[in-house]
Amino acid sequence: MIIQSLEQKTRLAMTTVLISVAGSVVLCGIVLFWCFNMVTRERNQIYILDGEIPFLAQRAQLETTFKIEAEAHINQFHQFFFNLPPDNEYIQYTIGKAMYLADASALKQKQAMTENGFYSDIVSSSAVCSIMCDSISLNQETLEFTYYGKQLIKRRTSQIRRSMITTGKLQSVPRSKNNPHGLLICKYNRPR
Repeated sequence: MIIQSLEQKTRLAMTTVLISVAGSVVLCGIVLFWCFNMVTRERNQIYILDGEIPFLAQRAQLETTFKIEAEAHINQFHQFFFNLPPDNEYIQYTIGKAMYLADASALKQKQAMTENGFYSDIVSSSAVCSIMCDSISLNQETLEFTYYGKQLIKRRTSQIRRSMITTGKLQSVPRSKNNPHGLLICKYNRPR
């Protein structure tokens, strides 16, 4: 009887220990899973400080912001390249900024415009050249774009308004101070 009672007590103790260990393992697994999910969620959140008040901002995925950044990059390039006052130093400055956003194809366009006397004509006639974007058509798969805009050249005696259509292709590059969108305009062409 004593042996049977001792055997039952040992079996009960062993069962209790195994259930306790199994329960602890399951509980630790659940806690680890919950912790990893919580850390992943927190990494997708960004807090912005306004003075001493933190505001929660959600981090957007690259796919959701790519079209907006690409269109902003294309528009910024055209603003630098075609918004020109009659100041030769400022023209060189803005064209230099535009060249950070595009490859040698834009430099060829700039050289052609220089050879045709476009920039010297702006300075000599005290003209102000500006551009307004109508729309940008962007194919997100091939990264090819078409820019539709209007160019306005104001001279003292006249105003010239013409439509402008340019095409090109975007290429991803590392972001920098001079190229904050991390994109480069390639195969830039101004058909008309």
